[in-house]
Amino acid sequence: MRALPSIKSLYFLGIGGIGMSALARYFAACGCRVEGYDRTPSPLTRELEKEGIGIIYTDSPCEVAEADWTVVWTPAVPMQTQLYQYFHKKGMPILKRSEMLGRVTSDMRSLCVAGTHGKTSTAALLAHILKPIGVNAFLGGISINEGLNLMMDTESDLVVVEADEFDRSFLHLKPAMSVITAIDPDHLDIYATSEGYHEGFEQYAQLVTDAIVIKKGYKVKSKAQIYTYGVNEDADFYSDNVRIDSGRLFFDWHTRDTYLTDVELGVPVLFNVENATSAMALAHLAGADEQTLREGVRTYRGVLRRFNVHVQSPKVAYIDDYAHHPKELLTAIRSARQLYSERHLIGVFQPHLFTRTRDFMDEFAAALSELDEVVLLPVYPAREEPIKGITSEVLASRIESSYPVRVLQKSDLTGYVCERVRSINTQTAVLTLGAGDIDRLVPEMKEQIKQISL
Repeated sequence: MRALPSIKSLYFLGIGGIGMSALARYFAACGCRVEGYDRTPSPLTRELEKEGIGIIYTDSPCEVAEADWTVVWTPAVPMQTQLYQYFHKKGMPILKRSEMLGRVTSDMRSLCVAGTHGKTSTAALLAHILKPIGVNAFLGGISINEGLNLMMDTESDLVVVEADEFDRSFLHLKPAMSVITAIDPDHLDIYATSEGYHEGFEQYAQLVTDAIVIKKGYKVKSKAQIYTYGVNEDADFYSDNVRIDSGRLFFDWHTRDTYLTDVELGVPVLFNVENATSAMALAHLAGADEQTLREGVRTYRGVLRRFNVHVQSPKVAYIDDYAHHPKELLTAIRSARQLYSERHLIGVFQPHLFTRTRDFMDEFAAALSELDEVVLLPVYPAREEPIKGITSEVLASRIESSYPVRVLQKSDLTGYVCERVRSINTQTAVLTLGAGDIDRLVPEMKEQIKQISL
C-alpha cells in the first residue's frame, strides 16, 4: 500500500467514525500530516490522539491550522457545520470517505465484503485468514486479533475492504472479488424501496471483475463468476456437521472439489459459521491453502461489539452486540437463547436512525418480543432530524412482553438493569444492542454486572 503522491495533508471531518479512523491511521502511517474533527471524544479518538493525530471537538475554523488540506468527510457531519463551510469556501477538495477509500485501493487487488448483515465479522475473518499470505485491510470494526480496524502490509497488493452500501458508497470501489452476505432491505432513506436497494447491489455486482460469493437464495447479475454459499444446504461452498463440544465449535467445510473436516471456529457462536463459510470461500479463491484456512478460522477472535461475552457467571451473563437491523436483532437474541436457554433474558436496545425505526417498526417490535424483558433507549439520530411519531415510546407500545417495556435515558440505564438483575430470583442474561452510542455504556455495565456476579 502507498499514499497518494498528490496528497500530503488530510483533514478528517468525523474522524472518530470507524471507517474514517481507519483511513486516518492509514495516511498517518504513510507519513502524511493528519488532523481532524469530531463532535465528542471517544475511546477511538483518544487512541488516535495517542498515535499523534491532532483532533478538535469544537466546530470552529479558528482551531484549524493553515495548510493545503485535502478534506475527507463523512455524511454523519452535516454540511451546515462551520468547518465544512470553511473548507468549502476555501476551495479545498472535499472527498467522501468512500471516494477516498476507492482511490487508496484502486490499484490493488480488492477483496470486498458487501451485504446487509455480517460485513465486519466476515471481512475481519477474511483478513485474519489471509494475514500469513500478506494482506491489507480496512475494517468497519476493531479486530480483536489486531486491536485495530486497519491492517497494513507494504509488500502485498491484496486488500480486504468492507463494502458499505450506505449512501451507495460501495459504488466507488473496484472489487476483484466479493462476498455478498445478504440483500435484505435497509437504508430506505437512500434507496427509497426494496427494489431500489436491490438495484444498488446489482450496480455493485457489475463492478466485480473476477468472482462473487453470494449467500444462496440471493441473486445478482455480473460479468464475474458467481458462486453460492450456505450452511446445511447444497451450494458451491457450504458447511455442515456443525457441533459444539465442551464449549468448542466445529464444522466441516466443502467446495465442489474438496472438503475440510473438523474445522474449529475460534468464536464459538453458531451464526459465525455462516460468516466463516463465505470468508473461507473467498480466501480459497484468493489462493489460501487448506492449512491457512484451517488455522485462520481456529485462531480468529472476533470483532469488538459483535456478540462479545463480557461477563459469564452462574448468576448472570452479559453480552454486547452491534445489531441494528431487525434480522440482526433476531440473530443476536436467538443466539443468546441458544447459549442461555434457562435464563431470564433482558435486552436493551437503542434504535439507530429515525428512518430505519419508521421503515421497520413492526419488524423491530416482533424481534424484541422474543426477549423476556425489554428496555429501550431513545432513538439515536446520527445524521437525521426527528420524525414526528417515530419514537422509542411508540416502538415500546408495539412490543409484546409480560413485563413493562421501559424507555430510559442513558444516565439511568445501568442502575436500572443492575437492579433488575439483583431482584430477579433466577439466572439472568443481559444483552445490549444497537449501533449508536450505547457502546459508551458497555464498560460501566460490564463492571457493575461483574460485581453482581461475584
